[in-house]
Amino acid sequence: MALPSLAERRFRPELMDEPGLDLAEHARALGGLRRLNVASATSRQLWSVIAEQTGVRPGGRLRLLDVASGGGDVALGLWRLAARCGVDLQILGLDKSSAACHQASKRCQPAGAAIAFQCTDVTTAALPKGFDVTTSTLFLHHLLWKDAVNVLAKMAAAGQLLVVNDLRRSTAGYAIAHVACRTFTRSKVVRFDGPQSVANAYTVEEARELCRLAGLIGALVRRSWPWRMTIVHNKPESPSLEGRG
Repeated sequence: MALPSLAERRFRPELMDEPGLDLAEHARALGGLRRLNVASATSRQLWSVIAEQTGVRPGGRLRLLDVASGGGDVALGLWRLAARCGVDLQILGLDKSSAACHQASKRCQPAGAAIAFQCTDVTTAALPKGFDVTTSTLFLHHLLWKDAVNVLAKMAAAGQLLVVNDLRRSTAGYAIAHVACRTFTRSKVVRFDGPQSVANAYTVEEARELCRLAGLIGALVRRSWPWRMTIVHNKPESPSLEGRG
């Protein structure tokens, strides 16, 4: 496999973003992404940050907005982790795909999770506000620069704590994505989109500039496993979270 030069972002639309994507292929792709998120311990990484930053204790309550929630696997993972810690976590997931919202609802309902999903294009619509936490996973790299700035600003305004987990662009990450997407799924969509997602991704330095332009003062952007990055922004001027026990 010839590895491309990724010194600059090589943005190209992904198959998952095509409006006419076959529903069966979409379902297989969401299943493949779920397995990749499990292998990457995405929910555990997010919950670790949320628990640390909010200081939530057993008996506490948090309201969380999950932007571009996809098949709902990360939202469900967060809810389960919170439940084990004795935290009442209520989640609203937003995704522009009605098919994704439908599958996410079917996945979460049997678990009895306090999670609802709403079909919303977050790049154009206003986001609901008043949340303790706003999260997003593997979404930032789908956005053009100006849209990424806009979405980050809206997410920060929607809640007290912002936590974004996304890919970071690197040649090593591209190679790992190529192998992982052929190991964990047979979905042709994921096998194309996985490596392309890395080529579409931002570097840590670019993400810091996105945060600056979005007005996220004091945002922390750090590398996280595996070949990802995490953006954390906690509004210092806001009062204590009601979710703390």
